[in-house]
Amino acid sequence: MFENLSDKMMAALKKVKGQSRISESNIEEAVKEIRLSLLEADVNFKVVKNFIDRVKAQALGIDVLKSINPGQMFVKIIHDELIKTLGGGAVDVDVRENPSVIFLVGLQGAGKTTTAAKLGLFLRQKLGKKAGLVPADIYRPAAIEQLQILGKQNNFPTYPTQAGQKPEEILAAAKAWALENRVDVVIVDTAGRLQVDEELMGELGRLKAIWKPQEILLVADAMLGQQSVAVAEGFHNKLELTGLILTKVDGDARGGAALSIREVTGLPIKFLGVGEKVGALEIFHPDRLAKRILDMGDVLTLVERAQDVVDEKQARDSVHKMMKNQMTLEDFLKQIQQMKNLRN
Repeated sequence: MFENLSDKMMAALKKVKGQSRISESNIEEAVKEIRLSLLEADVNFKVVKNFIDRVKAQALGIDVLKSINPGQMFVKIIHDELIKTLGGGAVDVDVRENPSVIFLVGLQGAGKTTTAAKLGLFLRQKLGKKAGLVPADIYRPAAIEQLQILGKQNNFPTYPTQAGQKPEEILAAAKAWALENRVDVVIVDTAGRLQVDEELMGELGRLKAIWKPQEILLVADAMLGQQSVAVAEGFHNKLELTGLILTKVDGDARGGAALSIREVTGLPIKFLGVGEKVGALEIFHPDRLAKRILDMGDVLTLVERAQDVVDEKQARDSVHKMMKNQMTLEDFLKQIQQMKNLRN
C-alpha cells in the first residue's frame, strides 16, 4: 500500500543527504516534495501541515551529532515524526473480562464479517482465547450464513441466529449461549451502516446498552483515504469507539487513511487486514510501518510471519541435510513452498 509514498519520500530525502549541515535553504526543497507526496497519498491536509511544521521546527533547531551526517539526522527526524503521527506504539485489544465483548462496526462492504473470523483466529493463536462469533447483521441476506460458514471452517462456536430475529434479541440471547459454550471473547458482527443513518446508529446504541462491549472497533476500508477519517469521526461521536481495524491494506490504497486517522480522531489503529485469508491480520505497529515507508525494512514482521508459516522441524532437518551435503530436489521444493507461504 505504501510503495508509491515510500518511493517519493526516499527521492525527497536524497536531496538532503550529502549536505554538510541542516539549514532552511537545503531542506526546503525536500520538505516541499515530502508535503506533496503526503498529499498525493491522500493524507488529510491538516495532518500534513502539522507534520511538516514539526519536522521543520526540529530540523532547524537540532544540533547534528559529529558521528551522524545531516542527511541521516533528517531521516531520523522524519522517522520519529511518522511514528508520532501513526500513534506512537501498538495498542493491545482489551480482552481482560470473561467473557469479553467486541463489536465490529462500519460501512457496508468494509469487510466486517471476514474480519470477525480473522480476529477470532488471532485471539486463539496469539492470546489463547476461545472466541465465539455472533451474526447480528440481519439486513444483508448472506451475512449470517457467511459468518456461520467461516465459524464452521475455523472451528469457532457461532451463535445460531434465526431469520426474523432482531439484533437486540440476538445479542440478549447470546449472553446465555456464550456461558454455555465457555466463550472467552464474543465477537459481534453488526450490520453495515452510514454514520449519518440515525435509525441504524440508534440500533447500535441499544445493542451497547444490552451488553456493554469492552471494545467497539471500526472496520474501515483503507481504499477510502481521507473519507475514512469522516466515517471514523461519525461513528466515534455516536458510539465512543475504542479503536480501528484497517482492511484491504494489501490493495493499491495510497495510505492516507493510516497516516490521517490516528492524529485526527485520536483513535488507535489496532490491526491491519493484509489479505483475504483468515490468517491475514496483523497487529498495527507504527514504528514498523514508519520503517517500511522510509525503506528501512521490517524484519520483525517478517520474523513473526515466518514463525507462523514455517515448519520448525522441517527447517531444522533441512539445515542438517545442507551441512551434511545431503539436500535433494524434494527438500529444495519443500523450502520453496515454505517461502511461498510467507507471501500468501
